Amino acid sequence: MIDPSTFLPSKAFLTKGVGRHKEKLTSFELALREAGIAQYNLVRVSSIWPPHCELVPREKGVKLLQPGQVVFSVVAEASTNEPSRLATAAIGLAIPADEAHHGYISEHHAFGERQQPAGDYAEDLAASMLATVLGVPFDPDQAWDERREQWRVSGEIVDSMNISCSAEAQDDGRWVTAVSAVVFCG
Repeated sequence: MIDPSTFLPSKAFLTKGVGRHKEKLTSFELALREAGIAQYNLVRVSSIWPPHCELVPREKGVKLLQPGQVVFSVVAEASTNEPSRLATAAIGLAIPADEAHHGYISEHHAFGERQQPAGDYAEDLAASMLATVLGVPFDPDQAWDERREQWRVSGEIVDSMNISCSAEAQDDGRWVTAVSAVVFCG
């Protein structure tokens, strides 16, 4: 449970899901179900990874929550019912080596972009935001893989990762919704 006096989460997990339905809202609900978070009252927050926060597996995180609970989360979502259109949602996470410092979470919503490039983009966004706050030098024109290696070698950014999903709308008029999220659970 999040301490109400500080609202500083101590645990979080990553999750994703896809839903399809003739109604847009129901496709979103089904994506949340697949992600394992439909039974919570999600409150969207901005993109700061709390100091001393532990990333836990989804299975462990959901055990810390109760249906109906108000749960803080960073959510990326994309929905479409346009035939053959690809909807993608990605979350990037960058965690500093110094656990007392905050990290960054980024959300990316896209159409026509595949899952891996969207995930890499979201991860790059989060790591770039953290690098600028930490004063880690980087060249924004340098390839993402080169910057990632440079940041890890610097010892300032201990880890970066992403979770993403994409889904293509069919020609039956149904909505497809892709959701990726960081969910604070402790």
